[in-house]
Amino acid sequence: MANLSQMKRERMLAFLDMIREEHKDDDEVLIALGEIENELCSKKYGLIWEKHEELVDVQMQDNIPVFTEVTDREICADAGGNYNFLLEGDNLHSLRLLEKTHRGKIDVIYIDPPYNTKNKDFVYDDVFVDGTDGYRHSKWISFMAERLDIAAKLLSDSGCIFISIDDNEQAALKMLCDEIFGEDKFVAHIPWRKRTAKSDVPFGISQDCESILCYANSAFMAAVKGKERKYFETDDFPGRAWRYHDLTKQTTIEERPNSNFTIVNPKTGDEYPVNPLRSWAITHETFEFYYKENRIIFPGDYDFLNISKPVLRYWKDDDMKKAGADFGLVAASTYLPSEIVGMTQDGTKEITALFGSKKFSFPKPVGLIKYLIEIATVRNPTALILDFFAGSGTTAQAVLELNQADEGNRKFILCTNNENRICEDITYPRIKTVIIGKRMDGSVYSDGIPANLKYYRTDFVSKDSDDVSAELLEHITEMVQLEHGIKIDNKEYLIVLSDDEADELEQNWNEYPDIKALYISKEVLLTTSQNTLFGSVPVHIIPDYYFKFELREIGEAW
Repeated sequence: MANLSQMKRERMLAFLDMIREEHKDDDEVLIALGEIENELCSKKYGLIWEKHEELVDVQMQDNIPVFTEVTDREICADAGGNYNFLLEGDNLHSLRLLEKTHRGKIDVIYIDPPYNTKNKDFVYDDVFVDGTDGYRHSKWISFMAERLDIAAKLLSDSGCIFISIDDNEQAALKMLCDEIFGEDKFVAHIPWRKRTAKSDVPFGISQDCESILCYANSAFMAAVKGKERKYFETDDFPGRAWRYHDLTKQTTIEERPNSNFTIVNPKTGDEYPVNPLRSWAITHETFEFYYKENRIIFPGDYDFLNISKPVLRYWKDDDMKKAGADFGLVAASTYLPSEIVGMTQDGTKEITALFGSKKFSFPKPVGLIKYLIEIATVRNPTALILDFFAGSGTTAQAVLELNQADEGNRKFILCTNNENRICEDITYPRIKTVIIGKRMDGSVYSDGIPANLKYYRTDFVSKDSDDVSAELLEHITEMVQLEHGIKIDNKEYLIVLSDDEADELEQNWNEYPDIKALYISKEVLLTTSQNTLFGSVPVHIIPDYYFKFELREIGEAW
């Protein structure tokens, strides 16, 4: 059948061509016609919205964003360890800078953005957006699109992103992510139960679940495949490792009448009737066959199993044949059991335990973020995790606790604004308390989890400054530290930005016996002797991609 919209569009374009020919000498008319043609030929399927400009975009027209370290908030509790980072400021500024230092380097992103609930939970251009704003959906999508565009560039080849959202924007977010990351990168829509049912709700239906959307790059499945299966070796089957599998099935006995029977332990006479809501996974005939092969295990057969009903034994060699390259691994489930990942009330209890009061509304529980990060980094315990809507800092605590549990060495980068002093009064104190084990009032919270942290603020260098290059140079150290996860301490890690500094280092080389790495500006011309001397340690050339585009834009670089 004919595409009527396309036919109508083609008639209109033909009419524009006729007008263009009649006014081919009128530049203003030709420009206007071009704009009309662009609109006619723009996308006709998918998520379409009114694009809006943010105040942060306007700021970056005349200013170059940079990071400035707040040195008195550095935490060093893990001698020799790499650094985590807390970036205070508008996350768009932070993301623009991270695009320079971490393009293709982030392994996991978790974000919990504003949900656009009409209840002024979403700030756009320094104004709270409520239900009376006719463009609230377009503003939210514009806000998210600009940030997710950068997020997609930051992800590594095996990287993935988890995004928490509720029903207000879930459908729009799914379509937006399909466009930005690609429909083929969609992994799962994970429901998370945030609370128990409330009775005082409209229409009598309590919305107890939120959604977590997951997208991943092509190498993700090669790097991630859930948790490792646990195999057992026992004396009765020497050299033949095994695991067990539940004998119940998620179907009713009406659906599987041949599996409606009571299992009797021949050794003890104990009976195990079928669950009326869930049948056995096998028939009675199959059960007898497996029992003769010694593949049925009963409660009490092995004290370490802690089972309450019969289970089926699977041999390791059988698993290897079935699983192939995925042998030994269990696929992660989209079912998130509340007793493991927690609900909002658990997040509130965690905040209260840290601060002595409820200082943050609707925090995600640590268990939820730990679960997501764990399944995404099971084969990469040194992964780098980014959260650019950090809020109260749950992601930082989750990473630290997960490292403590499995002896991993994951690192995090958190971005948050300082609206209502959230970064200074909640995010940073929470991270510090978890690391050192003492609350800000000096009371004991825990034994602590040794880690290092640097605290940056977003700042600006005016494009109209007398010497933009010199001012940007003052912020190079922050970029080097962020990219490499280290501290330029002039002991183990040194930075060389001029020929004079290179000469001075050469003359005093013996005073630096503990050097681990040098970071040298590409503008420095090393002598032959310096190349030989400095070559005894790793040398990194400071890249020109930190601010080259901006300097070229204002005519200070070519």
